[in-house]
Amino acid sequence: MSPTLEVRDPATGEVVARHSVHSAEEIEARLARAHRAYSSWRDLPLSARTEVLLRAAELLSSEAELHARQMATEMGKPLGQGRAEVEKCAWVLRYYAEQAPSLLAPERVLTEAKQSYVRLDPLGLVLAVMPWNFPFWQFFRCAAPALIVGNGLVLKHASNVPGSALAIEDIFARAGVPEGLVTTLLIRSDVVPQLIADPRIAAVTLTGSEHAGSEVAALAGRALKKTVLELGGSDPFIVLADADVERAAEIAVKARMINSGQSCIAAKRFIVEAPVAAAFIAAMKRGLGALKVGSPLDPSIDIGPLARLDLRDQLHAQVQRSLELGAKLELGGAVPSGPGAYYPPTFLTAVRPTMPVWSEETFGPVAALCVVESAAEAIAVANASDYGLGAALFTADLQRAEDLARRLECGAVFINALVKSDPRLPFGGVKRSGYGRELAWQGVRELANQKAVWID
Repeated sequence: MSPTLEVRDPATGEVVARHSVHSAEEIEARLARAHRAYSSWRDLPLSARTEVLLRAAELLSSEAELHARQMATEMGKPLGQGRAEVEKCAWVLRYYAEQAPSLLAPERVLTEAKQSYVRLDPLGLVLAVMPWNFPFWQFFRCAAPALIVGNGLVLKHASNVPGSALAIEDIFARAGVPEGLVTTLLIRSDVVPQLIADPRIAAVTLTGSEHAGSEVAALAGRALKKTVLELGGSDPFIVLADADVERAAEIAVKARMINSGQSCIAAKRFIVEAPVAAAFIAAMKRGLGALKVGSPLDPSIDIGPLARLDLRDQLHAQVQRSLELGAKLELGGAVPSGPGAYYPPTFLTAVRPTMPVWSEETFGPVAALCVVESAAEAIAVANASDYGLGAALFTADLQRAEDLARRLECGAVFINALVKSDPRLPFGGVKRSGYGRELAWQGVRELANQKAVWID
């Protein structure tokens, strides 16, 4: 019997699907087919590629409920959030289809030549190693710019979301890409090194853990292949003394609890100036306490189960160690009885930098807060992290906010708003949050051959 990928519903713990792992022969056949498809796709007129992306967007929108249920069953995403994720994928496809003529237009450069310009050509097959927390968005975020420039994609998805991976492949097939251009490999992580070494793979993009990113970067480096890495985050959420505290707290709850807290750009470290700390804590506690936990198929709930039991246990251990070190528990912190990988909204204050809920990335519905005496201290505390993905800053003084934003060590700063990804803006981090950028025009150039042309 061939090995299988077993899918357990995180809400019940029951096995809901088994998918056979692709054999070495199947992997080879799929790679060969993808490479042939790329040779055809890259030579299509841009208008033909944009039509395919638009058809894929239409399919996503019309089938949003179906794919949302797939995500709910595989990794526990609440239905409403799943539908929103699918619609966002349709948006990014439409964005690149509509903007492609300007994004891919040759960039004229004045030199001594009769003509000189920079054009964007495809690299080839891009290996996309993707995580489970946003099973559709993480892939479409890299796929839309990669496809519009003429690349093909080989998807190695997380082992607990094979149904989502196969659905993605099917969407593009029905949209009209050459057969196999977007292909899914149902494999385990130990096969990734041989894929990276394969000469038909031209580049690698990974969204995942810091450990996975460093391993992929090392392998790709030895093979001299381009990489884009979007890794972990421990995003600061800074509230200064002149902020609208009630609004900041309302946004803070959303910023921390999106996707049941399982997001790299979720706010995780709340840094609040002393004069407003008590009011902010009270408001945030009220907001968190009002959230409803339950089955992701229940449209009335806010927070579903975590994706796996081991992830729930790891999160709880981080909370318990922090409490032992002196953190104050404001809310939650107890593992519920019964089946499913559920964990309640949890809020810790009096947190210090040495505590796991602060020094480590927490992937679940846990918020940690510390109080500072000044804006300067807030920036210093925010930057005292190995991660640098995003940051949120709340203040009434927008001029000061822009100056403080310049000093924050991260890939994105959102002033008086929660951190989010948007097709019109580059997305990525610094430090151990990775390198390279997705989305916007930067996302196109990351996975393109920026070719100089000189005509005398």
